[in-house]
Amino acid sequence: MTTPEPPPKKSESVRSLTRGLAILRHVNAEGACRPGEIAAALGLPRPTVYRLLETLEEAGYVAFSASSNRVRVTRLAASLGDAGALTSDLCQIAGPLFADYGARLVWPLDLSVYDNAAMVIQETTHGRSPLSIDRAMIGYRLPMLRTSAGRAYLSFCGAEERELILDHLRRLGDPADMLFLEPHRLERMMGETRAAGFALRDAGEFRAQTASIAAPVLIEGAVAGCVSMIWIRTAMSTRKVLDTYGAPLVELAGKIAAGLSA
Repeated sequence: MTTPEPPPKKSESVRSLTRGLAILRHVNAEGACRPGEIAAALGLPRPTVYRLLETLEEAGYVAFSASSNRVRVTRLAASLGDAGALTSDLCQIAGPLFADYGARLVWPLDLSVYDNAAMVIQETTHGRSPLSIDRAMIGYRLPMLRTSAGRAYLSFCGAEERELILDHLRRLGDPADMLFLEPHRLERMMGETRAAGFALRDAGEFRAQTASIAAPVLIEGAVAGCVSMIWIRTAMSTRKVLDTYGAPLVELAGKIAAGLSA
C-alpha cells in the first residue's frame, strides 16, 4: 500500500499562493505573455511558472492561446479590472473556429483588437497556413487607416469613438496616413465597408505584396475585434476574393460574436 505524501508545509503553500497571485497579476497587466517571459519578469524558475500556470488554468483563471505559447486571463479573473478578460474570451472562442475556417479558406487569418490607435493581432493562422509569407504575427500592431482590420473597426465603431480615434491619428501626424484622412476618401471607404459588411485593402498600402479583407466582430453594436484574411496580391484578383471569401469571413466573425454573446 502506497503511503500518501504529506501535505505541503504552510510556508510552502503560502509561497505558492503568493507566486500564483503574482503570475496572475503579471498576465493581467501584460494582456498576453509566454511562460518564459513571466519567469524572467518575476525572477521565478520556469518549471515553477509552468506548474502554477497549470494550476491557474485548471481553476479557470487563465487560458493558453490556441495558436501560440501565450497565456491570458479569463473572464473569471475579470475582477482584476481591465479588458484582458474580454480579449481572452475572444481568443478562446476564435481558436477552434480559426482551425476550422483556416483549413477551409487556406489563406491566413488574423484576429485583432483595438489598442491605442492601432489594431493588435491576438490570434492567427499564419503559422499553420501554407500560403503565409509572414510568421510571429501575434502582438503585431496594424495601422488603422492602411489595413483592412483598422478600416473595418473605424467603419463599424460608434461615431464618438471614431472621432476620438481619427483626432488621435491626426495628432500623431504619420505622413503615410495623411492621404487616407482626407474627408471624402474616408467617407467613401466607410460607406463601401458598411455596404459590403467587410473592409478591403488591395492597393499596395501598408504591405505591397499582400492584400486583405476584414470583418468586424459585433457585440450589441460594439466592435469587439476584427477578423482578417490575407492573400498575396499576384495570386488572385480582388473580385475573386470578394466573391469567394467575403461571405465566409463575415460568417466567421458572426460565429465568434455569437460565441462571445453566449
